[in-house]
Amino acid sequence: MSEPEDDATWMRAALAQARAALQDGEVPVGAVLVRGGEVIATGRNAPIAGHDPTAHAEIAALRAAAARLGNYRLDGCTLYVTLEPCAMCAGAMLHARLPRVVYGAADPKTGAAGSVVDLFAEPRLNHQTRVAGGVLAEECGALLSGFFRERRRAQRAAHPLRDDALRTPDAAFAGLPDWPWQPRYVSDLPSLAGLRLHYVDEGPRDAPLTWLCLHASPAWSHAWRHMLPVLLQAGHRVVAPDLIGFGRSDKPKKEAAHRLDWHRQVLADLAQRLALRNVVLLAQPGAVLPWPDAPLVLVQEGAADDGLPFPDAGHRAGPRAFARFGAEPGVPACTVPDASAASARAAMEYSARYARPS
Repeated sequence: MSEPEDDATWMRAALAQARAALQDGEVPVGAVLVRGGEVIATGRNAPIAGHDPTAHAEIAALRAAAARLGNYRLDGCTLYVTLEPCAMCAGAMLHARLPRVVYGAADPKTGAAGSVVDLFAEPRLNHQTRVAGGVLAEECGALLSGFFRERRRAQRAAHPLRDDALRTPDAAFAGLPDWPWQPRYVSDLPSLAGLRLHYVDEGPRDAPLTWLCLHASPAWSHAWRHMLPVLLQAGHRVVAPDLIGFGRSDKPKKEAAHRLDWHRQVLADLAQRLALRNVVLLAQPGAVLPWPDAPLVLVQEGAADDGLPFPDAGHRAGPRAFARFGAEPGVPACTVPDASAASARAAMEYSARYARPS
């Protein structure tokens, strides 16, 4: 067979891996690595199951191939993947000295083979990999579109939107930088009355310390993106909710819906639902504090407004209401200058006294 005919054959094998990922509840992306007409290794997406942001289909295939061949340099190999590689995967392919990569559907959000950036065309790098795109693109793209369509339908069914609230479209949050964490939602807390609240919950449930990260107006959980990896690497649990009216959480249309005592109760209900233990609060100035006596690390830098969760003025009832609220009581036991990785390390030094012995 000619090379294009071979490409379609091997892309169908990659699609089989993508369908296996779909069965596991992962984003359906699959990969196969071929040399001399033989499949050397396969891979499929598994970031959710492995709690691993690097567990992309291409990375799995590259690792398996290198182990099988006994060499990290994959000379003479072609990697087939159903979705255009991201920057991480493209970099790994270049380090593996991969001669050729073939992908199916383009990725306009994170594609690093020409859609957003083109790492493979960078002449200053010490290796160039040939790229062919669009092989069985319609079939590869349909599998991905169907997955995200079904996920949106399931989320709407599980958390219907109240008539008196708005919800920022999920598409607004696609491809967030430095944000590999799985969104989680709850709408059946007594205080929520059916409103959907978004939160991040990562790390072991039996961790010696839990950080409850509390943003102020108009920020949201994305404010903690540089601190979360440091805290998680230390083996801690991190919970970062979006207040109702902010981030991915539902946004009541009326400012009167926002009361400090109600927001405190929502946070307290969430903490009880998640069975949080050994909690240290990590808060921006002006954040709502569910308990006045909990250990508190104050991030001195104020909340920034990136505008992302608020596509129009109708979504901003929460920030307008919070502008009238006074500062929350609470005496910080420790302060850090900003929400950086360095500040996370400083906060952990302080909080070590509250950690349960492992």
